[in-house]
Amino acid sequence: MTARTTLEECDTLLLDMDGTLLDLAYDNYMWLTHIPRAFAERHGVSEETARRRLYDHYRRLQGELDWYCLDHWSERLDLDIIGLHREERERIGWLPGAQAFLEAIGARGLNVLLVTNSHRDTLALKSEVTGIERYFERVHTAHDFGFSKEQRGFWEALAEEQGFDPETTMFVDDTESVLDSAQRYGVRHLVTILRPDTSREPKGDTAFDGIHGVSELLD
Repeated sequence: MTARTTLEECDTLLLDMDGTLLDLAYDNYMWLTHIPRAFAERHGVSEETARRRLYDHYRRLQGELDWYCLDHWSERLDLDIIGLHREERERIGWLPGAQAFLEAIGARGLNVLLVTNSHRDTLALKSEVTGIERYFERVHTAHDFGFSKEQRGFWEALAEEQGFDPETTMFVDDTESVLDSAQRYGVRHLVTILRPDTSREPKGDTAFDGIHGVSELLD
């Protein structure tokens, strides 16, 4: 059964933002290059030392809500994180076919929700650039619920807020740990994006149905 066929069985479609609709190349550049470079300049260390320190912090927090919290990183690194994001806003962009997909899916009668781990400040910046929020009646961020999507509490809070049926819901995301969490909660139809970052090669093996972009759901 293809992801497209499965979508026809659903009444709710949950879509991730970064790496599903928007190109993850921007976020990877920010966290792996631009922010470590700014940290090196701010604290008088080499870029290599900065990357080593930051990457270690990233690994320790990955999957937790603080990992996605700009306030946490601004305080921890003594940097204006949202300001640094704004410096590189021209890098923000849609994944191929994603915007056309949202325009098309709006006529399908599905309950389409944006569910993201993104901090509200980052979401606001990306919406300024792309207008992504206009395609959704509701946008839910992990920070509104106090849990990341990797945590069961997120799914419980989302279900209480939206009342969706996990059996007739499709969730599309590029992060397997997030999809694992949704699966444990009971979401039945799970799809992963194989090329969330257009500057990198597609991902290989995946435990979930894989598509190169959301436009494939309508092919």
